[in-house]
Amino acid sequence: MDLRKIYEYALAREREGRDFFQRNAERMSHSAAAGIFKRLADEEKQHIEYIEFLISILDGEANSSDKSGVEPEKDNRFSKMAEQELLEQSINESMVPDLAVLRTAYLIEKDFVEFYEMAAQKFTGDAHEALMNLARWEKSHEELFKRLHDKAFEEYAGMPWGG
Repeated sequence: MDLRKIYEYALAREREGRDFFQRNAERMSHSAAAGIFKRLADEEKQHIEYIEFLISILDGEANSSDKSGVEPEKDNRFSKMAEQELLEQSINESMVPDLAVLRTAYLIEKDFVEFYEMAAQKFTGDAHEALMNLARWEKSHEELFKRLHDKAFEEYAGMPWGG
């Protein structure tokens, strides 16, 4: 498996993810969900910068010890904060149109996790660690969107017909 091709594919998918979150942040009817999507678009930008850094290492333009500001966070501080903000606001019928977007966001992040974990199995050393960092980062997003979708759907399913 060619590591450069994996990174280039990942870079293209991360850009698509960033664009998805930016586009849908503007369309979300629930203000907390829109804020989460905006911040997630910013996080996807960090993923892009990290992958660009990994490519620059392959090209000999950077050293793997030059990680200043481009390495993924080790914790899921964003996910915890985002979920708390959404849960503090009442999830009501205004969230219903956002259910499909939340489900799509979950599936995007789930696909990222599966891709990075599969690719990491093919490598050892720094490449394995870099891909697992990306998988862990995306896993926290996947779990966040699963919880948000499930919570919103639970609220929706409990509403009387007609809202």
